[in-house]
Amino acid sequence: MTPALDLLAGRPLVVLTGAGLSTDSGIPDYRGPGSPDRTPMTYQEFVSGPAAQQRYWARSHLGWGRMRGAEPNAGHRACAPLDPDLLITQNVDGLHEASGSRRLIALHGRIADVVCLSCRTTSARVALHARLDALNPSFAARHTDVETRPDGDVELDDTSGFVVPGCELCGGVLKPDVVFFGENVPKPRVERCYAAVDALAESGGALLVAGSSLTVMSGFRFVRHAAKAGTPVVIVNRGQTRGDDLATVKVDAGCSEFLEALVGVRSQMTRVSPAGR
Repeated sequence: MTPALDLLAGRPLVVLTGAGLSTDSGIPDYRGPGSPDRTPMTYQEFVSGPAAQQRYWARSHLGWGRMRGAEPNAGHRACAPLDPDLLITQNVDGLHEASGSRRLIALHGRIADVVCLSCRTTSARVALHARLDALNPSFAARHTDVETRPDGDVELDDTSGFVVPGCELCGGVLKPDVVFFGENVPKPRVERCYAAVDALAESGGALLVAGSSLTVMSGFRFVRHAAKAGTPVVIVNRGQTRGDDLATVKVDAGCSEFLEALVGVRSQMTRVSPAGR
């Protein structure tokens, strides 16, 4: 880890995090070592009709009941004192927000929010969860042994009979306010991320990727952009990533261990007085 820590010690940072950062909080990832093949529901499938929406919300209702109890781990807590110029997370679990990170872009949204596809009203997931519980009172009790999936739902085939309510304002279709496969990340989020990565070239900063395989373009494009500008890129992830060939340094290690070490190194530097240098 030392070359990576030395490179990042005194530089401005933009940090990009992925699902591997949340595994220590009990949330499985899609592409880590040993992860089974998983096929998430696409946006096109979700909007195809009531059957797909019933299947999604039945699974997600059970998964959300578990995910909302997850707590930030040491890696999330380390990101807060790092206080990067921007923290870009591909995760939807809200654990960076819960750990106190300030300058933050949740690239794919937050699973704790719900949006109506008709009137675009957003609301809290906890309110919908209570409505789903009331409409399906014995559903959770019948499915206590199902496996949790990375995107906040569970492995469940039989979702027949699950009742899905519409928007309380207009009756429209409700969807978690997250970017599904087949959707685009909202342009303002992308532009803010590019601006932060561009600023690194001017400030002599670096891009740190923690816990992402960079398989999807939504995160990989920032690595590619930084590398093209000559900005150092450090990738910390267990296993290979799509960006390994672009990395200045690649560290095959756990995120929490590395991020805690980086906080220690940077804190030590700030404690050194000019007279002691």
